Amino acid sequence: MKLDSKYFDRIRTRRKRDQDTVPEAPTCQWDGCDKPGVHRAPVGRNAEGQFFLFCFEHVKEYNKGYNYFSGLSDSEIARYQKEAITGHRPTWTVGVNKSAKDAPLQQTTRSGSAASFNRVKDPFGFVREGRANAQAQPVVRKLKTLEGKAFDTMGLTAGATAAEIKSRYKELVKKHHPDANGGDRGSEERFRAVIQAYQLLKQAGFC
Repeated sequence: MKLDSKYFDRIRTRRKRDQDTVPEAPTCQWDGCDKPGVHRAPVGRNAEGQFFLFCFEHVKEYNKGYNYFSGLSDSEIARYQKEAITGHRPTWTVGVNKSAKDAPLQQTTRSGSAASFNRVKDPFGFVREGRANAQAQPVVRKLKTLEGKAFDTMGLTAGATAAEIKSRYKELVKKHHPDANGGDRGSEERFRAVIQAYQLLKQAGFC
């Protein structure tokens, strides 16, 4: 650029700002102290984000006696600590939201697959009908080998009731009793087998 350029006069040197001057620190808020308060100390409960400004000596003194839970009972402190685990946010039961919990079928809290029936909206009653049919069907007990042989000996099926077993037992005992068959050996063996079969079923809880 030429010294006689018309733009030369527009150039101005940047003035030095007072960067060397340090801003004054606020005064310590401790009563009777006029030192700079450059250390922050929390105000207390229900005043989160607010701080006192103290000098180094007084912030140490303040922190020694600081108690966030001052004025709270033991139960209130325990409740605060419990809520602090979830960040003081509301929680719900796992897998159950408010709409499902307020549903007509959600009457009791249940676990496992049965809980899914309580959360399903069933305006036509299909789920309830299916559950009723399932409960109406008798549960057939899986027989052990000796139990199956005992039912065969008495001429009954595994679904026989206790009354049917007792009735069949009395009938067979009366039929194969030695006194009724004149000492027939074959009938006597059959008589013993019926008694053993009945005792086994009785011990197994079938009658």
